[in-house]
Amino acid sequence: MTAIPQDIDAVENLLAGQGYVASRALATVVFLSLKLGRPLFLEGEAGVGKTEIAKTLAAALGRRLIRLQCYEGLDAASAVAEWNFAAQMIAIRTAEGASDRDQLKAELFTEDYLIERPLLAAMRPQPGGAPVLLIDELDRTDEPFEAFLLEALSDFQVTIPELGTIKAPEPPIVILTSNRTREVHDALKRRCLYHWVDYPSFDRELAILQARVPEAQAALSREVVAFVQRLRHEDLFKKPGVAEAIDWAKCLLALDVISLSPEVIADTLGAILKYQDDIARLQGSEAKRLLDDVRRELAPA
Repeated sequence: MTAIPQDIDAVENLLAGQGYVASRALATVVFLSLKLGRPLFLEGEAGVGKTEIAKTLAAALGRRLIRLQCYEGLDAASAVAEWNFAAQMIAIRTAEGASDRDQLKAELFTEDYLIERPLLAAMRPQPGGAPVLLIDELDRTDEPFEAFLLEALSDFQVTIPELGTIKAPEPPIVILTSNRTREVHDALKRRCLYHWVDYPSFDRELAILQARVPEAQAALSREVVAFVQRLRHEDLFKKPGVAEAIDWAKCLLALDVISLSPEVIADTLGAILKYQDDIARLQGSEAKRLLDDVRRELAPA
């Protein structure tokens, strides 16, 4: 287990050691979250590295990563714990005819019959220290679930009616992410430090690509980053994120590509664009036009 970094530079170095190139602003808010024990709320477009920061922190600190993937209709039972009804029914049938029904009832609602879900797991002591709890894509849930989260994030505890309140002996490191498909309630945001994760600058995205795909030649990496950044200025339904840039570079390497061409771009657009209308828009002369623009930008003065 690695100790919590004691300054912003140490956070940058810790993340860089795992191949995550963070901006100074992001490293600062991560440091403050760790130092103050406050949840960190990360908002931004899909594919800019919000989820990855939690994975990177867990790996760098040697902590367990516990992920709660949010979705529409997520409720407390699915997030905290559920009773193993099948096992309880077997126990009831096995004990049929037992005279002490009150004792049987008490035995049915114990930890032995509890199925642990992410929020409860995050409140348990862990061998390597407090875990990293990732509450991913919170904007996919609804307001009642947000209200339920307030208890967990305020006091780092959850309540199971049959067992009572379970409080974390050491608060987990909590990271919440949102793609901003809807606004998250202010009451929840107030309990967190907030950071908007934007698309990176050219230099930082190039550094990210070199860290994640080091085998790619420098010239190809520069073309990939410049082309992806150029795409983000186009009128697309879904702009490519950093994750797509990394995937594209890996695809190009697998095809032994050393330089972009309109033909290569047309053949591999599915790695960076995920909607057919966007792909159709980049077919033919449009891809060549963008590539020409990119090469003019990259040409030495």
